[in-house]
Amino acid sequence: MSQFSKDFQTGLRDLMRWRRDVRRFRRDAVEEAVLQDCLDTFLLSPSVGLSEPWRVIRVQSPGARAAALENFTTANAQALAGYESDKARVYAGLKLSGMQDAPVQLAIYCDEATDKGAGLGAGTMPEMRRYSVVGAITHFWLAARAQGLGVGWVSILDPEQLSRDLDVPADWALVAYLCVGWPETASDTPELELAGWETRRPTLPTEVR
Repeated sequence: MSQFSKDFQTGLRDLMRWRRDVRRFRRDAVEEAVLQDCLDTFLLSPSVGLSEPWRVIRVQSPGARAAALENFTTANAQALAGYESDKARVYAGLKLSGMQDAPVQLAIYCDEATDKGAGLGAGTMPEMRRYSVVGAITHFWLAARAQGLGVGWVSILDPEQLSRDLDVPADWALVAYLCVGWPETASDTPELELAGWETRRPTLPTEVR
């Protein structure tokens, strides 16, 4: 198909607008078929050299979840200590993780040593493997939102500690820790914007050379 309909284009733009980082989840279970349908979008994602370097770990056991939550709590306290005055006050009031409630939690890694793809396109820019993982995560996120699910990306973590706790291979690099579930509320405005942490640019700055 060379071009999609205007209705589809509008719907896609709406989906992007409503794709928000969710931190407040209901504890209702996510049906396995729905989750798998979203995860299958990784198989549709582009990757450098067709290397498919993403590695997905479902963090389910009480021990693994407790370790991940403790990791976040420690890292978050350290981050708060780096702010002062008004920024510290606002930061302290932010909810930056849904790890206590999200029924599904995923640790997404990049296999830096994969043989798949034979290194094509990654010789001069090996970071392209990680970028490929990020692209696949975006596919997953949009698919989840289309199903009514919310996704939250937790980046306030010690990746090396998490990798030890999850016992992953040394050549795997953490790209994302995702919380997935049914959101308490829906909003097309980022929570950080609502909290006054930052504002979104109204236009895209571009440069010409």
